[in-house]
Amino acid sequence: MHHQSKFVAIVALAIAGSGSFVLHAIERNAADSQSRIKESVGYLASDELEGRGVGTEGLNKAADYLAGEFKKLGLKTELFDGTPFQKFEVTVSTDLGPKDQNFLTLVGPEQLKLKLGEDFTPLAVGGSAKFDTNLVFVGYGISAKDLNYDDYEGLDVKDKVVVIIRKEPQQKDPKSKFDGERPSRHAPFMQKISNANGHGAAAVIFVNDGLELQSAREQVAKITKEAQDKLVEENKKFVELKEPTEEQKAKHEEAVKKLNDRLSELAKEAEKDPDQVLPFQGAGPDSQQRKMPVFFVKRAIIDSVVKKSLGKSLDEIEASIDADLKPQSAALTGWKADGEASVLQKKAEVKNVIAVLEGEGPHADETIVIGAHYDHVGFGGQGSGSLAPWTHEVHNGADDNASGTATLLEVARLLATSGKKPQRRIVFMAFTGEERGLLGSAHYTKQPRFPLDNTIAMFNLDMVGRLDQNKLIVYGTGTAKEFDPLVDELGKKYEFKITKHEGGFGPSDHSSFYAKKIPVLHLFTGTHSDYHRPSDDSPKLNIEGMQRIADFLLDVVNKTDSAEARPTYIKNDKQEGIASSTSGGPEGERPYLGSIPDFAANDEGLAITGVSPGSPAEKAGMKGGDIIIKLGESKISGIEDLQSSLFKYKIGETIKVIVKRDGKEVTLEVTLAKRMR
Repeated sequence: MHHQSKFVAIVALAIAGSGSFVLHAIERNAADSQSRIKESVGYLASDELEGRGVGTEGLNKAADYLAGEFKKLGLKTELFDGTPFQKFEVTVSTDLGPKDQNFLTLVGPEQLKLKLGEDFTPLAVGGSAKFDTNLVFVGYGISAKDLNYDDYEGLDVKDKVVVIIRKEPQQKDPKSKFDGERPSRHAPFMQKISNANGHGAAAVIFVNDGLELQSAREQVAKITKEAQDKLVEENKKFVELKEPTEEQKAKHEEAVKKLNDRLSELAKEAEKDPDQVLPFQGAGPDSQQRKMPVFFVKRAIIDSVVKKSLGKSLDEIEASIDADLKPQSAALTGWKADGEASVLQKKAEVKNVIAVLEGEGPHADETIVIGAHYDHVGFGGQGSGSLAPWTHEVHNGADDNASGTATLLEVARLLATSGKKPQRRIVFMAFTGEERGLLGSAHYTKQPRFPLDNTIAMFNLDMVGRLDQNKLIVYGTGTAKEFDPLVDELGKKYEFKITKHEGGFGPSDHSSFYAKKIPVLHLFTGTHSDYHRPSDDSPKLNIEGMQRIADFLLDVVNKTDSAEARPTYIKNDKQEGIASSTSGGPEGERPYLGSIPDFAANDEGLAITGVSPGSPAEKAGMKGGDIIIKLGESKISGIEDLQSSLFKYKIGETIKVIVKRDGKEVTLEVTLAKRMR
């Protein structure tokens, strides 16, 4: 490691007459650089900024701070209506609409008008729509082709309301095909909702499974028995005291009172009906852009309807399925559902913060992007991305990604104060919405301020604050011919132990640019136990390491800028951990498609920002800007639907995919492949 307080940073050699950007041999004080980085990251990761969550005032304060720092450096910031802010809207919360727009009535031999909040609840994972249509019971709502089990087989549920039991068959059976003692991938709400949506259902009604209610009763009985045993033991111990002291008497009376109070509470709990409806956000915080309503209804109500239509109870149906794993799905003849759900999405304006150092010379119309996201997960909570979702406290995100943002600022300072202009335009981008799915970078690449075909490289900083034992991870070394040897050269210069990953796709903002065929490098110092938790605080950062990473990137930028030729783009098939439709599941059991979702889009269907090189999607002719609306026989409304649908097919199968392109439907044939690694 470099411990000296001063060193000479020679970023590039001057090439006479080339007009290239050169930092001459300037003696620079490393301690000053570290002090600036520490000050920046300290503010960005302070409690005042409220975890920089989307929708918080703290995120706006961070944006204003970055804009101010860019302006102090003399960078060009009048880019969007005289500001550095590229604004767009995102959904920050989902709320239940007016009561009169959330109702459900089951109509058959009798009319069952359900009470909101007592008999039923609309769920935030559903959409807003009215319906008046037939009811179909689809068991557990599972289509598991690999297990030869399909609750939808032989049923037409298009434009009908489907009734689904929670979880899956053969729970707690270690011999079950469905993993038995733990939930399989078929059990989650979102998987079942996606499957229903794919089959064209008008709405979904969920009910509790029988084992859930039985387990709830057994749990109360178990806790009651434990409390009773403690009371007996307490009395026994006291009786054994021949001459108890006043202190022992008081202690005994207090213990007995506490246990009796607890038993009284448990008695009330035992009297309660465990068949309770889920709260509005009980299955998740938002709707995945679907219009299809999703409800949770008390089991007893649906049990009555099923008995009257099918002649058997839900308990009997579950027992039958458990016995032979044969679905018991059927139309609930004579019954229909009349209802409406209103799910309101609250939106907030967010903004990328962008500044420019203009170039000079024959390559001045070419652009180099240096980026880092400045948002984090706010106060945590369910659906925020926090890995401590039970907490409600500031997640300061010092490493993720105040570290990358502060390093971005330092690189901007060094470039802007060098006294020389680059020969290419250098654009500094602080992205927002990365934690919600690369929203800021996806928005920029859809509406670029500078032409993407003349953007020659993008360099990204995300979590660069925990340098340990000089280990620096660099993604994208295989995205341009020049990058691999450059990273090797600079790794030696700065004494980093470099781990290289060739691919240009990964779970950060560089992916949005590589999808547009722009060479990328992404710098990263690794994950840690504080990741996405309130404990990710600035005192834990390696400031000296961040300063050296800034110098490393400074050299990368300068060498890229000073070269006569732009980096030679390489189409690289390797995927580097992107959690999207490009992946094939943890065991690779799901066929691979290779579409790259556009998380910033708000279309009916799944918009894509591009396709992975060499992927089935690319070979089939899918393009960035397409909106996938159907895969095989499944309707697609979002990423969950696509992932669910892929499980229905095998590697090597050829299926039809319908996309919307320029407002028209285009049918493509895709041959699904094994995930590329």
